Amino acid sequence: MTTETLETTRVDLPVIGMHCAACAGRIERALAAAPGVAKASVNFATGRATVEYDPSATVPTDLQGVVRAAGYDAALPTPENRGPDAGEVARDAEYRRTRFRFIAAAVLTLPVAVLAMGSHIVPALDFPGRVWVELALTTLVLFGVGREFFTSAWAAARNRAADMNTLVALGTLSAYGFSVAAIVEPGWFAVAGHHSSAPGVYFEVAAVIVTLILLGRLLEARARTRTGGAIRALIGLAPKTARVERDGAEADVPLADVHVGDILRVRPGEKVPVDGTVLGGSSDVDETMLTGEPMPVAKQPGDGVIGATVNGHGSFRMTATKVGSATVLQQIVRLVQEAQGSKAPIQRLADTVAGYFVPAVLAVAVLTFVAWFNFAPPETRLNFAVLTFVSVLIIACPCALGLATPTAVMVGTGRGAQAGILIKGGEPLEAAGRLTTVVLDKTGTVTAGKPVVTAVLPVGVSEDELLRLTASAEANSEHPLARAVVSAADARGLLLIKAKAFRAIPGQGLTAEIGGQTVLVGNARLLASQNVAFDPPASSTAQTVLLVAKGGRYVGSIAVADPVKPTSAAAVRRLHTMGLKVVLLTGDSRGTAEAVAREVGIDTVAAEVPPEGKAAEVRELQSAGEVVAMVGDGINDAPALAAADLGIAMGTGTDVAIEAADVTLVKGDLAGVAAAIELSRATMRTIRQNLFFAFAYNVVGIPLAAGVLYPLTGWLLSPILASATMALSSVSVVTNALRLGRLDLKRTN
Repeated sequence: MTTETLETTRVDLPVIGMHCAACAGRIERALAAAPGVAKASVNFATGRATVEYDPSATVPTDLQGVVRAAGYDAALPTPENRGPDAGEVARDAEYRRTRFRFIAAAVLTLPVAVLAMGSHIVPALDFPGRVWVELALTTLVLFGVGREFFTSAWAAARNRAADMNTLVALGTLSAYGFSVAAIVEPGWFAVAGHHSSAPGVYFEVAAVIVTLILLGRLLEARARTRTGGAIRALIGLAPKTARVERDGAEADVPLADVHVGDILRVRPGEKVPVDGTVLGGSSDVDETMLTGEPMPVAKQPGDGVIGATVNGHGSFRMTATKVGSATVLQQIVRLVQEAQGSKAPIQRLADTVAGYFVPAVLAVAVLTFVAWFNFAPPETRLNFAVLTFVSVLIIACPCALGLATPTAVMVGTGRGAQAGILIKGGEPLEAAGRLTTVVLDKTGTVTAGKPVVTAVLPVGVSEDELLRLTASAEANSEHPLARAVVSAADARGLLLIKAKAFRAIPGQGLTAEIGGQTVLVGNARLLASQNVAFDPPASSTAQTVLLVAKGGRYVGSIAVADPVKPTSAAAVRRLHTMGLKVVLLTGDSRGTAEAVAREVGIDTVAAEVPPEGKAAEVRELQSAGEVVAMVGDGINDAPALAAADLGIAMGTGTDVAIEAADVTLVKGDLAGVAAAIELSRATMRTIRQNLFFAFAYNVVGIPLAAGVLYPLTGWLLSPILASATMALSSVSVVTNALRLGRLDLKRTN
């Protein structure tokens, strides 16, 4: 998938053959140094390289060549809607290849292990030539199914680097080389105390290590496929075909062949193919996949429909307005993919450590070998030196360290997408976990953003007459209050009268001529300026009262209010329960703002703030030491959303607000703010757990492998146990991250 900006093009390349964070770091550096590349990021967990490049200086095939030159491979992205995702195909192929290699290694290793260990118990297994059988089978394991360890290590060496494959190759080759030398020239080991018997061999160590590491990779690959479940589920929502009207006939065509302007037929029970507008017919459409709301939405001619939503019992014709990557579903997929491929700031620590880790381990392994060779008893020093050298190399694989952060980010952002919370990357995810204050815009965020008539209070006329008169005057106005009055009149089935001489008076209201008489609709200033006497009606400060006069006589008032969303009060309570300060920030009057704040339980109000002042309010909170989230939905909120530590946009708002925000709530429900923060906290908690486990594993494991306990306890960690422990550490980190997929985000307080 590629997306274009004004200067650069972005491409995601599925990378094949990465086995640790050091691999990802080497590829990232190679891509970043390539001509025409502005920025490169490689994510070990997702197996993707994200590259921003100048299309006039390089192309994806050149970038693929850079990855190959670094000793790996990359698949070119699949054109949209043209078959399975290239990354999925590459991962599936690598999983099948790893499974085959593991099975082959296990079949060859089992006899080696039985002969090596059983010969001490069953005399029949200690036959002449046993070690030569072990040599033959181990050679097939190492240089046949395990050949990739050595070719990858050599590729890394040619690039003056070292990675996990370097550790495995050196470790297994040491055990193998020692054993070959021991059976070919046993006399070489006389100095080590082997005077009366042949020296021991460790073919089973080399073979079992390769087999266990392949098993670990297989389990890790299988677990990591589950982390991409959110993307696969989203992509799977799209139908495969669409019924298109062409040349006077209807035909089913692949979704990729649908173009903007095509006329489509959607039959009962089918999925809507792409985004579009209803031309004819009617139905109810289930938009749960987009909004999470279970109630179907009625669709009539002129209404918009979204691709992948499910049609009900009716049938309708539609015109396609957005296809391919422009559809809402594909935009969501893109946001989630970008989020899962991004790096959280906390990952920089792991990346920095991983960059120095492998060289440090090599140094420790060499020091361990030298120490045991010089200080162990003469009859065992070479054996101990080799075994501890191999154990240190094998146990110190940095896989768990490299997987700790990106797997949690993948699962966390995927879980958010399932709940209608689109998080744009690891950095916003981390920022959400540090918040201390949440600033809420009022209109469209806490309130519905659609004013409605709450009371009609006539004086000397009927309710319907007052409403009809006011709606007739307001019919030419685009003001939200005017639309609320007209909608209320339509709901009562009132026939409006055409108004003449319409004139809007800023800050006061409007005048119009209806039935030969002047009608005034506005506030007290308007009526006073026209010398109209009236008694001000009692009203709540949370509503706006329109005073109406006809022919110089006051005829009543209409109250209009923007109702609070049903979930707002519970959402604010939940934010307070989470220890967060909540601020209402609005350009509305203080009386209205304070009334809304009282209704939902907000303590702090900043009212009558102009659009350009909202960002300043956010910065003032930040200067006081607060970590601020701004929640809004309008164009006027965009500067504040960008200024905040975390911008959260309502998905029901404007494109400008959504673009400026770090998090988008698809449902436009304030409850999603608390859910997003809770998800972030859980993800960061998981990342810290993973990093602690990865660091602790190496801090404890390397000294044990080096044999620090042997002088005190006589216990020495075998290379076989070291390889099993290494594999378990990676699988454990991924499994811990997968728990985020079961996080309950619907809880209310």
